[in-house]
Amino acid sequence: MFASLSLPVLLLIFGVAAAVVWRAGTALSNTTDSLDKRFKLGEALGGTIVLAIVTNLPEIAITVSAALGNKIGLAVGNILGGIALQTIVLVLLDAFGVGKQDTLTSRQSSLTPVLEATLVIAMLTIVVMGHQLPETMLFARTTPASIALIGVWLVGVWLIGKSHNALPWHTASTPQSTNQGKSDDEKRSTGKTLLIFGVAALATLLGGVALEESGDAMSKLLGMDGVIFGATILAAATSLPEVSTGLTSVKLKDYTLAVSDIFGGNAFLPVLLALATTISGKPVLPNAQKSDIYLTGLGILVTIPYIYGMLFRPKRQLARMGIDSFVALIVYLVGAAGLFMIAK
Repeated sequence: MFASLSLPVLLLIFGVAAAVVWRAGTALSNTTDSLDKRFKLGEALGGTIVLAIVTNLPEIAITVSAALGNKIGLAVGNILGGIALQTIVLVLLDAFGVGKQDTLTSRQSSLTPVLEATLVIAMLTIVVMGHQLPETMLFARTTPASIALIGVWLVGVWLIGKSHNALPWHTASTPQSTNQGKSDDEKRSTGKTLLIFGVAALATLLGGVALEESGDAMSKLLGMDGVIFGATILAAATSLPEVSTGLTSVKLKDYTLAVSDIFGGNAFLPVLLALATTISGKPVLPNAQKSDIYLTGLGILVTIPYIYGMLFRPKRQLARMGIDSFVALIVYLVGAAGLFMIAK
């Protein structure tokens, strides 16, 4: 679509698409918070299903477009690299959203995000196992790994939904919003709120398509490896909805929604590998590159510190962030450096 355009024009398209995705993410966060309260979904469940899936519309668009265009490497790199990078969004929320007064994980009012983070690790483990299966295990445009990814995600979402009322653990000390009265989003009718949500979701989807097409064209002009580009620059651009919705959620003091958006989205992303297999008719995971599996391991490693953080709820800070965020950031930086060594 954009192959014949010059680099400056591609950069402009990429920047405009990123801005659209950012603005739409803010609208999605505000309307999801309102819809959570109206339909009594709960912050964690709303983050797992509604907000997490919708904010990953750019990744969905990229996966479909890449699978149709036989650019599977770009899609897989974006999905698996995006999981690790989106987890680092929690570092930004911790350092610049919550700030000096506290840490993000100490503000959690539910253990449900721990279940979501555990689901992320389970999904990524299936990715590693699916990579070891032979390419010949393809039937009706699907593979055992694809079935496992979809099945485990559905069971995980069901358990997370069940935990909304079934978990005996809770805290009464989490600070609540000090805003009195209703916000502008709560004052709107349900129909209008759903309309805004739909428009924002469509803008996010179209922005994702523009990011993929312009990004792919730029990577070719710059001579960058598709997997590396998908796992870094493209993954960063498609993580903008999570940054936008996360900062908005923290501002609204919906700390559980902010964390659930990240881990809920990360748990959903591997399902797109099954989608890519169905669309392309090729077994995606057995053909994954070693850099893809490396990124899968990195995604697991940056998730683990937050599981500990949500259980121990540390209040001590290093460089304006909780110890868990600091550890996750160091792990990611070291891991990212290793990725470039693999690509050489």
